[in-house]
Amino acid sequence: MAEQSKSHSSRRKSSYGNDERYTPSQSRRTSESRRTPETRRTSERKSGTVTRSPRNTSARTSGYGRTSERTRTSDRYRNENPTSETLRTTATRNSSSSRKTTAVRGKATVKRKKRKKSLFHIVTKFFSIRDGLDRPFFLLVIVLLIVGLTMMFSASYAYAYYNSGDSLFYLVRQAGFAVGGVILMIGISYFDYRYLYKLDKVILITAFILLVVTLFMPARNGVHRWIEIGSLFSFQASEVMKFAIILFYAKYSYEHFEKMGTFRYGVVPALAVGLPTIFLLYLEPHYSCIVIIILLLAVMAFIAGLKIKWFLLGGGLAGLGFVLLTVFDKLQYAQERLDGWGLALEENLSADMQWKVWQTMNSLYAIGSGGLTGLGIGQSREKYLYLPEPQNDFVFAVVVEELGLIGGVVVMLLFIGLIVRGVMISLEAHDKFGMLLGVGLMSQIGIQVLINILVVTDTLPNTGISLPFFSYGGTSLVMLLAQMGIVLSISRNANIEKT
Repeated sequence: MAEQSKSHSSRRKSSYGNDERYTPSQSRRTSESRRTPETRRTSERKSGTVTRSPRNTSARTSGYGRTSERTRTSDRYRNENPTSETLRTTATRNSSSSRKTTAVRGKATVKRKKRKKSLFHIVTKFFSIRDGLDRPFFLLVIVLLIVGLTMMFSASYAYAYYNSGDSLFYLVRQAGFAVGGVILMIGISYFDYRYLYKLDKVILITAFILLVVTLFMPARNGVHRWIEIGSLFSFQASEVMKFAIILFYAKYSYEHFEKMGTFRYGVVPALAVGLPTIFLLYLEPHYSCIVIIILLLAVMAFIAGLKIKWFLLGGGLAGLGFVLLTVFDKLQYAQERLDGWGLALEENLSADMQWKVWQTMNSLYAIGSGGLTGLGIGQSREKYLYLPEPQNDFVFAVVVEELGLIGGVVVMLLFIGLIVRGVMISLEAHDKFGMLLGVGLMSQIGIQVLINILVVTDTLPNTGISLPFFSYGGTSLVMLLAQMGIVLSISRNANIEKT
């Protein structure tokens, strides 16, 4: 027992005295004390064994161990509070790395800016949903434009070859207007439509001046409808007036939206703009455009909230005015077409009456010979000088003759899809001005398509209303595409799914 006690005391002395032999725990504590706090924290993070109190069981066996451990612990937490010099060193290091990061980001930004100038980026940006392009509406416009150019060429090449010796005459000119119109449409789509809010009076006054100038231009087929600029090109001022009236009434309705149900704010501005326009168009004469102007004003007033009683009163006055003009024989230009309305397929017509209904009669022959599936593209027979000017107002008859009833229905469905999509975009516009403007522009297309098809089928008297995107005419096509650009501009701010 004495020997065992002696050996035990010697071991205690060697463990805590000045002996050269150390236990593993003492060796570990000695190595830890020699390491800097920063190195120790790095090793602890790597090993995943970070502890708030590194005291072990052997340290608790003596006061020396506890005191030295507390000292080392306090020293470690004290060293974790950096001095001012450490802060300066760290700040210098961070600022240096920040400058390097900023330089790298700057180079990347320069590279991105260079990529933005490429044609590919411009195209992808235009077609991106983020930039607000309404793809269904844009694609419907392009499809109608392509189909319209194809059918206009098919209807016109025989007539063009007979009159000018060049079967591509109308196609080349219309294609040039189409390309220019598409470029204009894309450009206007990036133009904020709200800038038009301040231009309504300027555009309206300009349209009135152009209508007055039209009356002094040389007549074509007995009417004054075109303003000719040398031998380069000519345009119809009435197309500008349609847009001017839509823009004016959209702005006025926006400013007085809560009062548009009254006579003063709903009817008076429509009469103030409509009556001078109708008078100037009557002097041309251009009766079909008068009908479109009246219907446009009616649609705009209805959307703005005009009460039904004012529509009934206005319809009664319009009917009374038409009767008076007929009684006093003031509609000579339209009277011939009114006399032949509904008689195109009658037998035993006089030579004079047969000449009056000649265009409508051949239009019905073309529609009837088309059948269900049509004769095929380019196979129309009525376009060979039977149907007068088939590339203009009666191009839809050639469409049905070559594509059949199915093709005609598909074309009408394309127009319906375009109008519905345009109205949907307008109803989700950023403000009431955009809503009224967009609905008015789409109403113009709907009115022209409806009246043109009714005229071609002899449901209405023969009037000179073109079929949008199909009938030959540079002014009409460019104005329509520009107006579609305005609708696309509205779509960029509209709250609607654009795919």
